[in-house]
Amino acid sequence: MMLEVDKLRMGYSNGRIILHDLGFTLQPGQILTILGPNGVGKTSLLRCVNAMLRPWSGQVLLDNIKVAAMAKQKIARNFGYVSQRAEGAGMTAFDAVLLGRKPHLRWHSSRADLQKTDGALRRLGLAHLALRRTDELSGGELQKVCIARALVQEPRVLLLDEPTSSLDLKNQLEILQIIRRVADEQRVGVVITLHDLNLALRFMDRFLLVRQGRVFAAGSPEQLTTEMISAVYDVQVDIVRHKGRLLVVPDQPAS
Repeated sequence: MMLEVDKLRMGYSNGRIILHDLGFTLQPGQILTILGPNGVGKTSLLRCVNAMLRPWSGQVLLDNIKVAAMAKQKIARNFGYVSQRAEGAGMTAFDAVLLGRKPHLRWHSSRADLQKTDGALRRLGLAHLALRRTDELSGGELQKVCIARALVQEPRVLLLDEPTSSLDLKNQLEILQIIRRVADEQRVGVVITLHDLNLALRFMDRFLLVRQGRVFAAGSPEQLTTEMISAVYDVQVDIVRHKGRLLVVPDQPAS
């Protein structure tokens, strides 16, 4: 499987362009992190990948097949998506996660579907909340439910838009460790947007640094430089190594 995003260009009806010929490729088992400040088109990019948004030009290919030409059910089988803002619909957490099996169902949920749902809840530490209504969950708990739903969907490509934004430090690490294992063990390709550069450096295989809707730089974690970060985020930083890990240490806004 290879995902290819080729020269996506899109914007608003007023003519303002969000994405300028933006593209990348993704291999099975890779985690690609989209980096950049607010408003550069990261969310729009993810929503173009699974055809939730239609670009003005360019294309998204999965195994050389145009995603925009796929039936909705086929897209749902291949792409799992978790948005920034999780919303509770009043159902139980178990039922909310079970919805992730919908693209695979025929007439009703099988025992295997129920077991996979239970397993996803346990994997994310949500088993004790299985019968709790989603509108009674905290923001972090609800976000984890949405991630569990995407995992139980068993997609080939997982699209995650700021999945750790509502979580505390412990849960941020746990979620990204789970995503890393899913990528490694199930060969799922992952495209994730993050604002925390240190979390990105810890878990990603490759980065795409976006500036004003364009690819400013791309590469492996070792190729990310202070000059790149300063140019895109307008903040002076140092990159240091601590216990074998690369860390970004902010200094001050660039003058």
